[in-house]
Parts: sequence; C-alpha cells; structure tokens
Amino acid sequence: MNNAEFSGKPRNSSPASEEEIPVALRETPEAESKMGFRLLVLAIGGLVGVILLAVISGFFFALTAPKKDSLSSTNLTPASPQSENSSPNQVLGHLAYPQAPESDLVPIAANGRIRMRKAAAQKFQEMVAVAQSQGVNLVAISGFRSIKEQEQLFFNIGAQRNQTPAQRAALSAPPGHSEHHTGYAVDIGDGATPATNLVPSFENTRAFQWLQANAARFGFEMSFPKDNAQGVSYEPWHWRFVGDRDSLETFYKAKNIKPQQNP
Repeated sequence: MNNAEFSGKPRNSSPASEEEIPVALRETPEAESKMGFRLLVLAIGGLVGVILLAVISGFFFALTAPKKDSLSSTNLTPASPQSENSSPNQVLGHLAYPQAPESDLVPIAANGRIRMRKAAAQKFQEMVAVAQSQGVNLVAISGFRSIKEQEQLFFNIGAQRNQTPAQRAALSAPPGHSEHHTGYAVDIGDGATPATNLVPSFENTRAFQWLQANAARFGFEMSFPKDNAQGVSYEPWHWRFVGDRDSLETFYKAKNIKPQQNP
C-alpha cells in the first residue's frame, strides 16, 4: 500500500475561494446596508402617502358636505303646518275685522239708527225697492256695530244667559271679530213675519227665498250658511255686501276660498 495516499490530510481540504460561492448566497455588510436603507425609504414614503391622502380626502369632504342652516341648528322641532282655513287673527271661528270710519256710514232705515257704508247702503236700498215692487218686504234689523257695542253684546248678554265663550261665539262674534264692524253686514227680516227675525225659521219666509234668488245681483251674499267652514251657527238673516273691491278684500283676503264649480 502506498503511504503517499494516506498522508493524513483530506483531499480538497483547502478552503474554497470566494469565486466558488454562488453570488446569490454571498452576504456582505454592504448589501445588507443597502437593503435596509431601501426598506426604510419605502416605509417613510408609504406613511407620507397615507397622510397626504387623508388630508386631501378631508379637504374635498369639507368642500362637498352640506352646510347646516343657522336657523335649523337652533330649532330642531319643525313647526306644525296651519290648517288650510286657519288664520292667526281668528278667535273662536271668527276673523278680525276693522271698524268702518264714521265718515263713510249712512242710514239705511227711516229711523236713521241702522247704518252701512255708502256703497253697501246704496245697493241695499236698491235691493229693498226691487223686492218691494215684487211684493216682498225686506226690513233692516241691524247694520253697523262698533267694537264697543259688540263687547257689550258678547260679554254682558252672554253672561246673563250663562253661556261659555265658545257657546256665545256660536251666536255672536267676539268684539273686534264681527262682520258688523265693517259697515258691510246687515241683518235682514221679513216685514210680513216679524216673529222670524233673527231665528233660523227666517229661512221659511218669502224674504229669505227672494234673497237667495236675487241678492247676488246687488252684491250681497249670506255670511253663515249651513255647515259653514268657520263653524258659526246657521244665520239665514245675516248678509254681507261684497260688491266692490274694498268689501271683497275685507271678507276674502284672510280666507283660503277656492272658486265653486257650476253644477
């Protein structure tokens, strides 16, 4: 046996050179440093991008978000809508009316105590004359009434009858809310049947039947028919003049009344 082959040193025992190690497996301090720097740059860049995105999103949201109205922020409870026929000047179903000026009032009866505005008085007297020519006797019972007179009527007489304000209002308007204040309203009776004055049975008289057929020709209409929207008791004797601009606006401006369709 050749001792030269067993010299005690393993074959190829010399360390491998650097060139013999694959490049992918080499680890050098310089490569590790570059890799760490790149990761740090990527992390910082990502953080900055997220921050910029958040800032831009907030800016656009502030521009496009709806702004609250200053009034809505202080009043969170919506106001309930008023009914169609309601009015802030209404008391117990009666609307407020101005008092007619004394200078525009003239007598419509022989005694001189019952008065109406000039335009209404002229048409009323024409209506009375035409009705008289047809055998119907229209009689004026009450015309203009001041607020002071209405106060006496509403409170004193109502108290004597032991009526509540709501009960009184069904028969007579509160002071300041009577159509008689305007000088355009008149209570009418039948001279042939005075017992029907100011009571619902007036509807059975010739005077009422004539008024229903002819009053509109002279600019008059019944104020409180049956089942009227104001809830006032039926008053077939109570008529009002709406034959000129001022009277029409006086009674209709505060109401939401639509035109009636012809049958």
